[in-house]
Order: sequence, then structure tokens, then C-alpha cells
Amino acid sequence: MKPRLPAVRPPAFRGRLHDARTATSIGRWLGVAITVCFGTGLISHYLQHQPGWLVDVLPSRPVWGYRLTQGLHVATGIAAIPLLLAKLWAVYPKLFAWPPLRSVRHALERISVAVLVAGAVFELLTGLLNTVQWYPWPFSFVPVHFAVAWLLTGALLLHLAVKYPEIRAHWGRRSPGTLALPATDGPDRRSLLTGVTAAVGAVTLTTVGQAFTPLKAFDVLAPRHPDHGPQGLPINRTAATAGVGQVDSAAYRLTVAGPRPYTLTLDELAALSQHESVLPIACVEGWSKSAHWTGVRMSDLLRRAGAPPDARVRVTSLEKYGSYRVMEMGREYAHDPLTLLALRLNGQILTPDHGYPARVIAPNRPGVLQTKWVTRLEVL
Repeated sequence: MKPRLPAVRPPAFRGRLHDARTATSIGRWLGVAITVCFGTGLISHYLQHQPGWLVDVLPSRPVWGYRLTQGLHVATGIAAIPLLLAKLWAVYPKLFAWPPLRSVRHALERISVAVLVAGAVFELLTGLLNTVQWYPWPFSFVPVHFAVAWLLTGALLLHLAVKYPEIRAHWGRRSPGTLALPATDGPDRRSLLTGVTAAVGAVTLTTVGQAFTPLKAFDVLAPRHPDHGPQGLPINRTAATAGVGQVDSAAYRLTVAGPRPYTLTLDELAALSQHESVLPIACVEGWSKSAHWTGVRMSDLLRRAGAPPDARVRVTSLEKYGSYRVMEMGREYAHDPLTLLALRLNGQILTPDHGYPARVIAPNRPGVLQTKWVTRLEVL
């Protein structure tokens, strides 16, 4: 007669690492990180993909606005990764609760949790891979990332509404009515929270230097260092990648289309009144750095073409490939005195990878819209 095997019972989860107070404490900071990440992500999206009604409303000042918001977006997204892992660790025993659906309210909670976890993992993973410009998926990153962000936010609001009574009960430092847990059940809650805080601090300190340059010495995990690149400035897209070959300076022409159209050679462009601006390049991948730019004011070029003061401008690049080969600039940017068609970077003629012979540089604007290898300006 075969011996009977002991009955398999579902695991019992006890201890401070899985109690409601721990989950609420971590959830507070995770909620703050997701909220900041979502808000700054909206700013980034609408600055890159401007609906018609926003084109002439978006401000060109402060000059560091996009640098700050996009730096926060990437930094809080990275910080949310250890927070999400810790939150899942604290609550995962709930997955084994039986029965799985006990009421309508419980069903809503389960649905919100499923969408919330899936959305958060998707957003943080795809966002992290975007910082290194690796896209191992068949869909377009920007619209899908944007859509899932709204789905994640809706699931978060539903989850907070359903769990509000429990969150309120465990929100304070001391929670009346909470069962005391034995101190011997593994690492206590304070140790866990200290470890999570250290993890968040570590990933932030070792990545935020790509945007917050005073901390660039600690920038060991970020995909970009603000000092590494041609002329001391990083690049995302080389001239070769964009399909721009060696530009013949003698054959180059800048066409400015408007009520009084004209064409300039590179020498004629360089002979115009030159102005200087200290402006940052701030890219969607999270890195940014200020640089010294020299060139012709966009407003001067447009005025010479007979553009009215409220005119927009369409900018066309020599590049053959890319979603931003043609870019439109609203009046706030086009007529800002700091907006240049730049010919020099940090006192040197632009290298091909930085947009030789001419590129746009404007304040408070995503790097993908600082068009390189400009060949045509069109007054709209």
C-alpha cells in the first residue's frame, strides 16, 4: 500500500513584509512617482505632437522648461521601478486569496489591480527601453505609450476609489485597530522601507546626472553622459543614420519661402548678423545639456521674407529618413529672439552629426524638434 502524500495547502503569508500598512506606505510614494511621471509625460507628448489649437499657445519660456519636465519624467519613471517591485512584493499574497471574487466591489478591485499592474509594468519597461533607444516590438512607441498611460491612470483612480477605506485606515504612522505583528517574522517594515528608499536613491543618483549636470560625476547607469559626444554634446541621430551625406558647402542653399522669397548660400547666411544663445538640448530619452549657439535669428529670416509677426514656420531638413524631417514651429518659438538657425556650437562650426551646415535651436523645445541639416524655411 502506497503511503499517502500530505495534502498540499496554499502558502500562508504572514509578517510585516506583507501587511497593509507596508503596502500603503510604499503605495504613497509610488503614487507620487506615477502622478509626476504622467503629468510630465503629458507635457512632453503635447510639446512633440502639437494639436493645431496648441501650436501658437505653447510658450517658449522658460528656456529650461522642457529640460526640467522631461528630466523629471524619466527620473520619476526610473525611481518608480524599485517602488513598483516593492509594492508587488508587499501585496502579492492577495493573488492567492480565495474565493477570487467575493462581491461586485471585490471584482472591481481585482480588475483595477490587473490593469494597474499590467499597465505599470508595460509603461516602465517600454519607457526604460526608450531611454536606450531599443524598440524590440512591432508597434510605434509614442502613441502606444501615451494611450497606455491614460489606461494606467484610469486603473489607478479606480483602485484608489475601491481601496479608499483600507488606505485611509493605514495611512497614518499609527493605525488604530491594526493587528500587532510578531517582531520575529523576518525583516521588519522599517528595514524594508529603508531598503526601498536606498534603492530609489541609488537608481536616481546614478542616472539623473544625464539631465541634472551637477550630478554628472555619478552618471554611471544612464545611457548618456552629458559631456560625451561631438563638440562636447551628446547626439541621438548621426548624419549617416539620417541619410545625410557629405554636404558641399559651395552647393548648399537655404530657401526661405514667403511673400518675398529668397535663397541664401552658406557664405551669405554666415555674413548676416550673428547672434548668440545659451540654450539646452533636451531629448525625450531623458538627457539634456546647455550649450553655446551662434547663428541667425529665425525672426530676422522670416521678417526678410515678409512674414507677419504672428506667422508660423515650416522647417525642412536634408535628412531622408525620420518622422521629424519636416517640423512646424508656432509663432511663440519662431519669433523668440533666442531662436536661431545656428551655424556654430560652442564657438566651432557645426559637425555633420550636429546638423552642419545649419540647424534650429529654440528655447523650451524637445530635441527631436531642434531640426538639423536645415535646407528650407516656409512662412505659414
